[in-house]
Amino acid sequence: MGFKCGIVGLPNVGKSTLFNALTETAAAQAANYPFCTIEPNVGEVAVPDKRLDTLATLAKSATIVPTRLTFVDIAGLVRGASKGEGLGNQFLANIREVDAIAHVVRCFEDTDVTHVEGRIDPVADIETVETELMLADLESLERRVDALSKKAKGGDKDAKESLDLINRALALLRDGKPARLVERKPEEERAFHMLGLLTALPVLYVCNVEEAAAAGGNAFSKKVEARARQEGAAAVVISAKIESEIAVLSRGERTDYLAAVGLNEAGLDRLIRAGYALLDLVTFFTAGPKETRAWTVTRGARAPQAAGVIHTDFERGFIRAETISYDDYVAGGGEAGARDAGKMRLEGKDYVVQDGDVMHFRFAN
Repeated sequence: MGFKCGIVGLPNVGKSTLFNALTETAAAQAANYPFCTIEPNVGEVAVPDKRLDTLATLAKSATIVPTRLTFVDIAGLVRGASKGEGLGNQFLANIREVDAIAHVVRCFEDTDVTHVEGRIDPVADIETVETELMLADLESLERRVDALSKKAKGGDKDAKESLDLINRALALLRDGKPARLVERKPEEERAFHMLGLLTALPVLYVCNVEEAAAAGGNAFSKKVEARARQEGAAAVVISAKIESEIAVLSRGERTDYLAAVGLNEAGLDRLIRAGYALLDLVTFFTAGPKETRAWTVTRGARAPQAAGVIHTDFERGFIRAETISYDDYVAGGGEAGARDAGKMRLEGKDYVVQDGDVMHFRFAN
């Protein structure tokens, strides 16, 4: 089950530096965790989770396999991309394939690195990118209206539903607002997702600051954080330069380096966790002598769906899930202790998986 976060931004904001740091980090993890670089601009990174080590110790596991997030370095965008300027068409095609956007904005001054717009204004940069995405969505939706209107008048129920959603999205876009703000019912979510709107994707703003501001941010990043709060988005402060330098260090050297610059953890760890939260994902675990492994499902997923993430046969033949919460597993000193304490639950098909569940699935062949 792949979850992709597309890294976007104007040229010279630190986007590629950040992506390179991510892939260097992933390469460094490869000694312990499965890792693959699918394409030159795609990398998978482990989602940091301290619970894995604890579970593996209790289960006496031979290996640990974390859950992963895929980051895609999307071609740089410039003003006019919606009309094909620069690598606009490539940008728009790539961004339609991701589940969320990590929007890197320049929050540092450096006379050696020119800004494509000739000034440092991260909020204006955000608006440039957002405007291009809104223009692309507008064009995409307006092309569909006539055909859907004819089908809707002919009594096509699906066309009528799609047209209603499109009209609501168009009203917002024409008012300069992203499609993600469309008010919709849960039962409309699937049809809305099928519209493939760029501005419907959840956004995480990544404030790339100078090294001295990595711990507390700066005036530029504060403006971005304020905007993120206004629109219900997330924001993370990070120094791509620091991240690129620590990516190649050993674990011990990295800890020392971070302490020297006043950081408790790598910014990339916060970025990865923020991306995970942005996609509204939860983690469940399987634990045993062979391996302790983290698995990812969307919040609200039921037990058979979680089983299907491991193997489609598990979902198809699902009988029940033997489930222990993480806290109960630890308190019991492992599966046997938790079971003896009456903390193992037998959950059926309607059970909604909770973050931290340790699960064992029973299924019929």
